[in-house]
Amino acid sequence: MEGSVRERVKRAHHGSPDVIIGKKGVTEEVLREIDRRLELQEVVKVKMLKTAIVAEEGADRRGLARLIAERLGARLMGVRGRTFVLYRPRRGKR
Repeated sequence: MEGSVRERVKRAHHGSPDVIIGKKGVTEEVLREIDRRLELQEVVKVKMLKTAIVAEEGADRRGLARLIAERLGARLMGVRGRTFVLYRPRRGKR
């Protein structure tokens, strides 16, 4: 992975979340917003509220992060608590 992406992922871990998953859990709207932001920014920080994890029966925070990354064709760059960072190169760069 190129150095600039690594630095952007590092900054994302320390910055504010770009998307927050609320009590309704992982909805199509949430997935569309994360997808949109990945296309614009390539690196997206997502935070799950406790109620979001409860809404997804039988799932844990890491499992949800992996599921979202898989659904969007993104790479899961790290999970810290209920926050995770995704990376996906823009369609033109793939």
